[in-house]
Order: sequence, then C-alpha cells, then structure tokens
Amino acid sequence: MSVIKDRPSKINFDNLEHSFAFRSDYEIKRAYWLFKAISFPSVVKVGSWMAENALKYHLPIKGIIRKTIFKHFCGGEDINDCSKTIARLGELGVGSILDYSVEGKEDEVEFDHSCSEIVATVQRAQHDKNIPFSVFKVTGLARFSLLEKVSLGESLSSEEAAEFSRVKDRVRKICEEGYKLHVSVFIDAEESWIQPAIDGLAEGMMEKFNTNEFIVYNTLQLYRHDRLPFLKEAYQRSRAGNYLLGLKLVRGAYMEKERQRAIELQYPSPIQAQKSDCDRDYDEALRFCLEHIEHIAICAGTHNEQSSLLLTELMNNYSLAPNDKRIYFSQLLGMSDHISFNLAYAGYNVAKYVPYGPVVDVLPYLTRRAQENTSIAGQTSRELSLLTAEQNRRKKLSK
Repeated sequence: MSVIKDRPSKINFDNLEHSFAFRSDYEIKRAYWLFKAISFPSVVKVGSWMAENALKYHLPIKGIIRKTIFKHFCGGEDINDCSKTIARLGELGVGSILDYSVEGKEDEVEFDHSCSEIVATVQRAQHDKNIPFSVFKVTGLARFSLLEKVSLGESLSSEEAAEFSRVKDRVRKICEEGYKLHVSVFIDAEESWIQPAIDGLAEGMMEKFNTNEFIVYNTLQLYRHDRLPFLKEAYQRSRAGNYLLGLKLVRGAYMEKERQRAIELQYPSPIQAQKSDCDRDYDEALRFCLEHIEHIAICAGTHNEQSSLLLTELMNNYSLAPNDKRIYFSQLLGMSDHISFNLAYAGYNVAKYVPYGPVVDVLPYLTRRAQENTSIAGQTSRELSLLTAEQNRRKKLSK
C-alpha cells in the first residue's frame, strides 16, 4: 500500500477531504441518491421484491442494478473485475478483502464451485499486498439444514455424515491454502442456530493451522449476549491447545431474523436487550483482546466511530504501533468511508470488504445491505449528512 507522510496524531472522522478521496463527483452524487432511497423502509421492501422478481422472470433490470446499488457496494462480477477497486483502495492505504457473496445455494456442485472460488481469492491475495485477508461463509460450502443439525448435536445418518465430511474437507482446503501461502482467512459468523457448527470448524482449523502465525480467524457477533463469555472461553481453549486465536469482532447482521425466530419458536432471544449492552460488550471484547495481544489477533469489523476510537486509544495505551499486523479495522465497501480512510490516513491497518459475484447471485447480499442501512439507527442519516457536506465542500472549491 502507499506510504502516507505526515500522519496526524489524532483521528478526525470529520475530515471530508480524506473521507471521500476515493469517490469522484459522480460517485458522490450516486451515493447520495442511493442512501436517500434506502432511507425509506417501504422503498427498500418494495424495491427488493421488484428486483428479485424482475430478475427471476428475466426482465431487463440487471443493467440498472449493476450501475446503481451493485456498483456502490460491490467490486465486480468476478475476481479480475475487482482489480480496479483493489488498486484504487490501495493507493489510499486501504486493503481489500475479496468476498464471494453468492448465497443460498443447496447443491454439492455449487458448494465445490464456491470452495474453488474462495481458494482463488487466497491465491490472488498471495500476489497482492493490497489484499490482506480472504473470507468465506460456511453456508457457501454446506446446506443450512445440515449445519443446523450438527449445531443441535443430533445424530447424522450415514449420508449426512459423509456430506458433513465433505464440508470439513472444503473448509480445510481453504484454510490449508491460506497456511501454505501465508494468507489469513476469516470465517464469517452466521445465524445463532447454526453457529455452533461454524465455531467448531473454525476452532478446529485454528488448532491445526494457527501454531506459529494467525491464519484462521473466527467471527464473533457481539449483539449476542453470550459472545463475550464465549470469547474468554475461546481464549482459554486456545491457550490449552497451544494455538493462536484469530478473531474478527462485529456487532452482527441477523438481528431482525434472530428476534423473530425466537418469538415464533418461543425460546429466549440470543440478542442483547438493548443496543447499549451490545456496545458495552463490543468495547469490552476489544479491551480483553488487547490485554492478551500476545496470543490474539483481531480485526475490528465495525461502522461505529466510538469503538474505532477506543481501539486506537487502547493501542496507544499498550504502546502498539498503528500498523501492528495483529490489529486491523474493517468496514464494508460503500459504507463508513469517513472511518476507513481517516484511519488509513493516520497509519492504521484498514481493509474494506469487497463483495463480488454475478449480479443475480449477489442480489440477496445487496438486499441485506439495504435493509441493514434502514434498520441501524443513524447509519443512513450519517451517510447522507457526510455526503451532503462533501458535495457542499466540493462546490466551494470549484468556485
């Protein structure tokens, strides 16, 4: 990545020049109208339904999606298509995490294809200093219902046991490639009722490949009230097993679904009672990880300014350099640029998730992004206020 001189000693997330150096005037306007549209939940709901059905019946809407929401939140339709985005981010000191965002497949052939695609992202990362991590979802490699059954500890039929063995082989293949090429791999968190299977796979891979360096990272969603205790237990297991603990810390992306399922099936919700509880646990998780930084590497995947600032303060308190390789910040492409680029300008390790895949297959991901922006309090309004301020700043400069 580019080396930036005269780095500031204090983070300023309101520095618009750095926040939007990545965006052209046209891209700023497009982003403004995009966030304006998704600020209305009804627009998101109806628009998502219309887009899904239009693609289903092969109506000529793919081009519109590609030029608008896809262009803003995704890097391209394949790995090579992402090259321009990767290079542009790298020029500003921000890395890329290639995220093959094809979801909802249930076929073994598709799972094998996804595995090969993810291995290809690991191989691409080996040759590009601007790609510090690879990432995958286990549901891209396995049937959801199989992961649910494994998570419940239910007995598997001989066919299911063989199927889960193939899932483990796919996960191992990806992580082993990361180990051989010295590329770290994130295993994303998913719904709580399949997470035990994912946790088991992630910790098994860490035990195998995290003996001397941080290769495999599990992901913890701190909007769950049990994840902070889980973090501390995972640390104890890693010490007992003599392996390094890699963690990506996020607040979470399945809150509405989790609450609804808990109501329908009449069990206690795994979600924190209040947002403040989630914020508290997230920040406490940061503190715990920094206290044990000799054995833990973290990626703070957060769009929260306060938590980002806290992590910079903790790093300073522990006399850790901003570019310490054990600590990364991460945000999604197309969101919270004011956090990403101002942190990078100050010398911190930052990477953007860069989703990619065919437009039709990535639509579920894009729908979630739109829904997330409408459901997270203040997210869309914050994006809109910053985009408005940047448009005004550029108008003044042009006079």
